[in-house]
This record gives sequence, C-alpha cells and structure tokens, in this order.
Amino acid sequence: MARRVRQLSFVVALCGLALPLPLYAADGVLVVEQTTTGGAVRTSRVQIEPQRMRIEVADAGGMQVVIFDGAKQVLWVVDQAKKSYMEMTKADVDRMGGQMNSMMQAMQEQLKNMPPAARAQMEAIMKGRGGAAMPGMPGAAPQTEYRPTGAGTVGPWRCAGYDGFQGDQKTTEICTVEPAALGFTSTDFAVSGQLAEFFRALMPQNADQIFSIGTLETQGFSGVPVKRVSLTGPPSVTEVTEVTRQTFPDSLFVVPEGFTRQAMPMGLGR
Repeated sequence: MARRVRQLSFVVALCGLALPLPLYAADGVLVVEQTTTGGAVRTSRVQIEPQRMRIEVADAGGMQVVIFDGAKQVLWVVDQAKKSYMEMTKADVDRMGGQMNSMMQAMQEQLKNMPPAARAQMEAIMKGRGGAAMPGMPGAAPQTEYRPTGAGTVGPWRCAGYDGFQGDQKTTEICTVEPAALGFTSTDFAVSGQLAEFFRALMPQNADQIFSIGTLETQGFSGVPVKRVSLTGPPSVTEVTEVTRQTFPDSLFVVPEGFTRQAMPMGLGR
C-alpha cells in the first residue's frame, strides 16, 4: 500500500512540472525542466495541448511517462521498458481517495491508544511515506507560508523570489514570473486545472500547490515558478530551461500499440 501511495505521489509530482508559455500559432507547448539532486540530474519534458498533456521524466533509471486526456478524464502511467501501462479514471481516483481517507481515520483511532513516544514515531513514518498529503492525517504538514526575498534571474527571465516556510522551518525557495511576461493567460493552460481537479480527492494539498498559478491571496506568492529549490529530504533544484510552441502528433497522447495493461492499485480501474 505504501509503495502504491509513493507511486501516485510521483505521478502527481510529474504532472506539476508544466508551466504556462508564450502564445504562438502552434497549439502545442513544450516545457523542458532540469532537476539536480546531489550529483543526479533528471530532465523533464512536458508537452501540452488544450485538452491533453504528456509528461516525460528521464534519469539514470530510465523514463517515466504520464499521459492525461482532459476530454475523456483518463490518465495513463506508461512503463516504456516493460511495455505496460496503468489506467486511471476520475471515478477511480475519487474511489481511492475515499478508501485512503477511511484508512487514515482507522490509523488515527489506533494512534490514540499508543504511548506518546510510539505515536510520534509512527506519525513520522506515515508522513515519510507520503502521508503528509493525506487529509486529516496526524502530523500532516501545515500549509506553506511564502515570504518575498527580492528579485532574481533564471535563464532569460527576471523573477521574484520567495522563501517557503512550514512553521519555523524553511522548506523551499522559488522564483516566479508573472504570466503576462510569458505572453500567456490562464485559459491557455486550462488542462492543468482539469488535472488538478482529477487528483483533488486523492491529494488535495498537492493539487492546490502544484497546479495553480500563484496568487498572493490563495498561495502567498504571485506568478509562475521558473525555479524551485526543495530543502526537505535531499536538497534539489529545478529550473526551466526551454519553452517553445510546437505541433505534436496524436501518437504522443495515446498508449502505444502492443503495451499490456496492468492492474490498478487496490483493485481500482475498469
């Protein structure tokens, strides 16, 4: 179960890589990001059209692919090496969110009867396995508070810096640009909002933090992050390296022929 939660957390993280971009004639948008963690480098390619997205993440271990069809409300996780895939519908995700809520409530009841030291240890383990994003979980991370730090530069962009805190602990640094600086409006990136809603029942905090364009009122920072520094766990730095308009073939947004469908976690799926 914990492994499946981590897999879905990774899917959500992949889907949060996309950013809004300038307006040109082509319907498609390509975003390339590079993430450095220690000595390891991971390259992410996000291909976006008005109703569908494809996210590719390549590292030393191979390539992960996630495809989302907003019109059909279906998401596929494709394993290129094994020539297999999993399929998730919105109903699947909602059902799994309900099951995980029930599981967390049962765990909360069990934790009440534990000695304080054992309870704290168990809460730390649950949080480390992805539970921080689960609603109502003991020890869940508080909402991040962002504090402005001044201007910076990332690639060709002049950006506004923010430090993110959870309580007294600094957990992240971001640098943002306003959508207008990229020649874009929110309607040009509506599919990311659909993807946020797709995952909201399962991981509500991630949906709000990853997919939304930042506003001071809703998230405490303004604009679109072009650089993100994570200070929790092994420190990592993610920067946007390329943004272009392109026309993509339909074949990028479907599961390749001959791939085998795998069962969904916890018996979900059709």
